[in-house]
Amino acid sequence: MTGPEHGHTEHGHTEHSYEVTESSPAYAGRIIRVRRDLVRMPDGDVSQRDVVVHPGAVGVVALDDDQRVVLVHQYRHPVGEPLWELPAGILDVAGEPASIAAARELAEETGLRADRYDLLVDVYSSPGMTDEAYRVFLARGLHEIPAEQRYVPEHEEADMGVARVDLDEAVRRVLRGEITNGMAVAGLLAAERCRSAGFTGLRPTDTPWPARPAHSG
Repeated sequence: MTGPEHGHTEHGHTEHSYEVTESSPAYAGRIIRVRRDLVRMPDGDVSQRDVVVHPGAVGVVALDDDQRVVLVHQYRHPVGEPLWELPAGILDVAGEPASIAAARELAEETGLRADRYDLLVDVYSSPGMTDEAYRVFLARGLHEIPAEQRYVPEHEEADMGVARVDLDEAVRRVLRGEITNGMAVAGLLAAERCRSAGFTGLRPTDTPWPARPAHSG
């Protein structure tokens, strides 16, 4: 992939061009790839940028009638410890709308369905080194899935714990540094802010998602 990339203008600043002069694959794994780009900067110098290419992900802040959020406790190998997180998963089904993927992840990881979904927040996880983007939904009107219809977990998910935590307490855990997963931090703080505003202004689930247009909806 080569061609110009343009910086966004802000406060009247001049727009700059960042031309990709060369792009090549550096690594391909089961989920991620690494792409090596040579980029011509506005001053004319060419600089190497290694980009982690990620399929994207979805997460769910599932809020019950008692204002408790559903959290999962899952081992994460890169950091070597289990983390409290939102029900979440990668976008690994081609063209699947993000809201459908989110509902599937909620069902598989927690055994729950929801009557209502709203779009909560869109995030680039670490745009200095990866194109990973995730979309977090707010789910309300929760119902238990009958045991015989539930997904049978495997790998890390087989050891996953599930808990319901008061939303205010979950936010306090974020601020105490006890919840550190980036998606969970963003989703929980956004959910608390939306609740304080009476859940007004939430976007519909089919809002276009420029970061992952094939999964909008």
